[in-house]
Amino acid sequence: MLSLVIPVYRNEGSLPDLIAAVHGLSEQLGGAMETIFVVDGSPDRCYEILRERLPQCAFRSRLVLLTRNFGSFAAIRAGLEIADGPYFTVMAADLQEPPELVLKMHAILAQDQADIVVAVREARMEPLLKRLPAQIFWGLYRRYVVPEVPPGGVDVFGCNRVFRDTLMQLEERHSSLIAQIFWLGFRRQQVPYVRQPRQHGESAWTLRKKINYLMDSVFAFTDLPIRLLIRGGAIGAAAAAMVGLIVAVARAAGAITVPGYAMTMLMIVFFGALNLLSLGIVGSYAWRAYENTKARPLAIRLRVDNFNTPEPRVPSHG
Repeated sequence: MLSLVIPVYRNEGSLPDLIAAVHGLSEQLGGAMETIFVVDGSPDRCYEILRERLPQCAFRSRLVLLTRNFGSFAAIRAGLEIADGPYFTVMAADLQEPPELVLKMHAILAQDQADIVVAVREARMEPLLKRLPAQIFWGLYRRYVVPEVPPGGVDVFGCNRVFRDTLMQLEERHSSLIAQIFWLGFRRQQVPYVRQPRQHGESAWTLRKKINYLMDSVFAFTDLPIRLLIRGGAIGAAAAAMVGLIVAVARAAGAITVPGYAMTMLMIVFFGALNLLSLGIVGSYAWRAYENTKARPLAIRLRVDNFNTPEPRVPSHG
């Protein structure tokens, strides 16, 4: 049986099409699929609509309501935790990733060709002003965080039970689920697709969230900021030594008679700002380490409803 996890946040407009797509997937799999909708503290009527519509649907489903908005990756983990498996896939509620990806990923997993399957964007059917920030974001992600991440990034994936169980052992706060997937290794395959334009509503994946996510990924998976500080400190020390030597020679030669007030203030301000930046970077690492020591749950389920549990049937080929 396949467990399909769908995080839901501000997707009220796309729910009718989403339910129809899930129904089609369940039909093609002969009913051997459970769908877990995880409402991630959505401020609209997503939960109410699903709570009303799912009991009327023919496919097997669960509806999970989180106590607040924990983020899409935490919602995915909350769904994976209660899924039965043995195979798992993730699908976006906005349907920008074609639902057929679920069948392709499941086929690879069922044939034991891989432990983890990631969907790779070959193109994006979106305006340039939306494509360009995404390209810059994933370019920086590949350059400084995880070089193995595809150029177009990863939003949906599928895995088997062994990989799911191993992923659930990584209970890191302020981390990156995508980076964790690549860090774990295992047998990995890619499925290409073309990202479709969004038909309903606006994406909640704002620039601020992208920047925060990039920072979490950097601090969780690389020591690049600390290495940059070390290099910057070395360059600054060398520059200071050179300037000091020049000033000493000029002073001895009588070229300098009055100490430079402007230069003194400039150096104080510059190195003071550098110290603040250094403390901020080191403090970010310390804060994330402190957060992990609290061992708080990554997401809290308020309630879980189960709907329609029919026996799986053999899929028709007619």
